Amino acid sequence: MAPLSPRFKRILLAVISLLGLVVVYKALDSNFTSKANADTPTHQYPSTTVLEPPLFRNTTNVELQKAALVALVRNKELQGMRSTVRQLEDRFNWQYHYPYIFLNDEEFTEEFKEGIRSITNAPVYFGKLPEEHWGLSPYVTEEKVKEALEYNRDRYIYGGSYSYRLMCRYQSGFIHKHPLLKDLDYYWRIEPDVHYFCDINYDPFKYMRDNNLKYGFTITPLEKPETVKTLWETTRKWILENPKLIPEKSFIHWVVNEKSQYTNCHFWSNFEIVDLSFYRSEAYESYFQYLDRAGGFFYERWGDAPVHSMAASILLRKEQLHWFEDIGYHHPGYSHCPNKPEMAARCVCGGGSDYMYRSLCNRRYGEVGNIYQDQVLQLAEMPDKK
Repeated sequence: MAPLSPRFKRILLAVISLLGLVVVYKALDSNFTSKANADTPTHQYPSTTVLEPPLFRNTTNVELQKAALVALVRNKELQGMRSTVRQLEDRFNWQYHYPYIFLNDEEFTEEFKEGIRSITNAPVYFGKLPEEHWGLSPYVTEEKVKEALEYNRDRYIYGGSYSYRLMCRYQSGFIHKHPLLKDLDYYWRIEPDVHYFCDINYDPFKYMRDNNLKYGFTITPLEKPETVKTLWETTRKWILENPKLIPEKSFIHWVVNEKSQYTNCHFWSNFEIVDLSFYRSEAYESYFQYLDRAGGFFYERWGDAPVHSMAASILLRKEQLHWFEDIGYHHPGYSHCPNKPEMAARCVCGGGSDYMYRSLCNRRYGEVGNIYQDQVLQLAEMPDKK
């Protein structure tokens, strides 16, 4: 047999070396993949058979709360919702992959589903509202509702809108009862066409848990008095009929002054981060049912913002509420951007974003404190004593 030439020996040695590298690489890759799969947390919220399997799974190694970002949205609002989700991903959720839950009174289109899934690696769930949660309250009549809508049509925004009233009633008393939220401890309400100005370099859900907070907000405007004409009158009657549901200490003075007059201050609930045990409590459910029987969601235009704010102020202590000052936020109508240097450094804000530093309600929020249960009852009794 003829001896191998030096050139052929070099080629053969190179091939053998290359095959060796491939074997080593595959071994290392297999070990890495096994380790990665072992370290990847599994998430089982919301654990309900109505879930639609998400396209992506969370692969983060950070501790997560049982929480989600939740939107009540229509198919036609896809682009506005994509804009919101894109900002939330860039500002916050790329680090955590908290799930998104989208709710609709109709079935979501495939276009909507794919439009959302394409811009996030977080789990995404889509749900339809239960029929018993969406519709006319059983305590009102269609004829009187039609009369109210016609009367209020030109008195204020959404004055003649039936669908807006359905939304407000749903957000006030039913969203936390949807099957997709049943295993959650916290929810962050999100909406289409809003803006998040600042990087959020911590987990607001964990912050809520670690500090025993129940309700978080960003903006505190005044409600239009004509939309909630009898809200405080109805609320004070509920207080007097349910004194045992009033806590030992209450922050009611933020929404009702020392003369038992409604201040019209409220937390703008298009942004809220909430410990859902608050909405699921006996006291909150009793309050909502009382309001629903009064008919103000339809006969007036009681919004979920003043309802949530009234309930939170009466049923919680000030130290259970939190202003997320560092979360710059814009919803058409109002903008907030932090002006403290350590917060502002993480933000990019447009002009006119200093509303909260001029807000009368924010000023009052800083000035008043808790009062005791017997003082709350005295406030509720005062109108009858005039």
